[in-house]
Amino acid sequence: MAGNVTADLIRALIDTLEGPSIDGGWESLAMILEFPDGEFNGAHGYLYSPDGVITAVASDPWAVRPAVKAYTDSYYQPGEVLPRKVLVQFDRTNRKYDITFEETDEARWKVTPRNVMELREELRPAFD
Repeated sequence: MAGNVTADLIRALIDTLEGPSIDGGWESLAMILEFPDGEFNGAHGYLYSPDGVITAVASDPWAVRPAVKAYTDSYYQPGEVLPRKVLVQFDRTNRKYDITFEETDEARWKVTPRNVMELREELRPAFD
């Protein structure tokens, strides 16, 4: 079951991407799902193109909410505290993905003017 909810989550994030100059040429993505106060409220991150272009994007939280809920429901029991953030990384050329949960650190993966360049590289999917 987890494989299906994972594929549905990644598909929902991709299908609802919004941002400047999004085209079909990207090869990987990194999206941060945010759960302030224990409830999902946003998905944002980066698309990485083979030519080196990195595009900041977001997914419509209302549109992806059902897929996010199905995914978290497959890992957490009712009443359990949800993670602070979830990092979804996907490489569509080789179909590999990784999902990382951050249970406690609210500041992890927080984009600021000082760290934006470094963070987008840190989040870039790198599957060996």
